[in-house]
Amino acid sequence: MSFSDDEVERYARHLVLREIGGPGQQALNAASVLMVGAGGLGAPATLYLAAAGVGRIVLADPDIVSLSNLQRQVLYGVGDLGAGKVATAVRRLAEINPHVVVEPVAAAVTAENAEALMAPHDLVLDGTDDFATRFAVSDAAVRLGKTLVSGAIGRWTGQVGVFPGRPCYRCLVPDIPPDAETCALVGVVGALAGVIGSMMALEAVKVIAGAGEPLLGRLLIYDGLAGEARTVRLGADPHCPACGIGDGPARSVL
Repeated sequence: MSFSDDEVERYARHLVLREIGGPGQQALNAASVLMVGAGGLGAPATLYLAAAGVGRIVLADPDIVSLSNLQRQVLYGVGDLGAGKVATAVRRLAEINPHVVVEPVAAAVTAENAEALMAPHDLVLDGTDDFATRFAVSDAAVRLGKTLVSGAIGRWTGQVGVFPGRPCYRCLVPDIPPDAETCALVGVVGALAGVIGSMMALEAVKVIAGAGEPLLGRLLIYDGLAGEARTVRLGADPHCPACGIGDGPARSVL
């Protein structure tokens, strides 16, 4: 794959990076990514994925833009109120990088359709705040052998993890917590969505380009109020209903 003059200039800061360079940028350009959720995390994540030159981005979200979204969902503006998020996102991302193909899926990802939606893609990102959706995405990723980049936020705290198969997201959260919280219930500082969504995009770029050490089997926890971050290693649960059968190694990345 060769780069046009426009692409050489556009991706110049990637091309001079030893960890990305030409081969890494070609991998980004050839990659297909599914972003589940076009909200607080999906908005900044897809902005940076498009800017990075990820060749195909599919956005799945059935929601429409509401006024309360604008505090943190930076893809949208007042003129988009009432419009579908994914259709609006497609237009905005095309303005950022016309070399990228962005496709909208105005539907929720469920246990019934997750595999079909995820199968064509190299990497899946989940930025939803619904545990049923997270479980559906994680379980399908395990079955399909897809690497999953997962992010979550609430109040002042966020987390990012990369799940290559074992451990999987259910090893971290085996069941829906009885006191499960959403941003609508407990609030969230808007800029935190930008921090965690950008971290998700960064991990995706590392995984695709083979750069550095992605958070494979690790969870980065960021406390925005204290200005502190820590990383914990996750173990595979031998009794996990999704990935706990057998003792084989974790699936390869991409």
